Amino acid sequence: MTIVTLGGVTVGICLLVHYLVTWWPGSKALRSNPAGHAGALLPFLLAWSYGVLTILGVGGLIGWAAGAALWISNWLGDVALVWGVGGAAGQSAGGAVYLPLTQTGGAIVLILTVGLVAAVKKSRYGSDLKRGAWCGICLGTSAGVAGFAAAPIAVAVNWLGDTVYGAL
Repeated sequence: MTIVTLGGVTVGICLLVHYLVTWWPGSKALRSNPAGHAGALLPFLLAWSYGVLTILGVGGLIGWAAGAALWISNWLGDVALVWGVGGAAGQSAGGAVYLPLTQTGGAIVLILTVGLVAAVKKSRYGSDLKRGAWCGICLGTSAGVAGFAAAPIAVAVNWLGDTVYGAL
């Protein structure tokens, strides 16, 4: 089971805040074209959802990579908390209730992985996709709002897998 620490959640929130601050077009621009500017958030949000899925207990190479990214994020965040603000390391940030992916849900995650890797390499949104996935990995198992978002995402992917593979 993958456990996120306070440092890992802090890294995830820092990634989210950094992305939102750099995305912010200003209130006047946002009022003039809300759909266009909100659409710019879509690559990050989709990659965030993917990151949440990978940390939900997906095994194999994808699960190992997500676990390694979370471990590194936990370590970096704990170091930043100890040396940056004088906090304590290793505190558990609480865990979300895992909703396991079905066999067909895992197949959908594999398909999404192929799509995300291709999009990162070919799309102009590669940086947004990478940051979104990393943020999702950091926040996917937290007990906060992001942790509660994990259950509906897993249900949706399980349903999609059952629908796609049930038709075969």
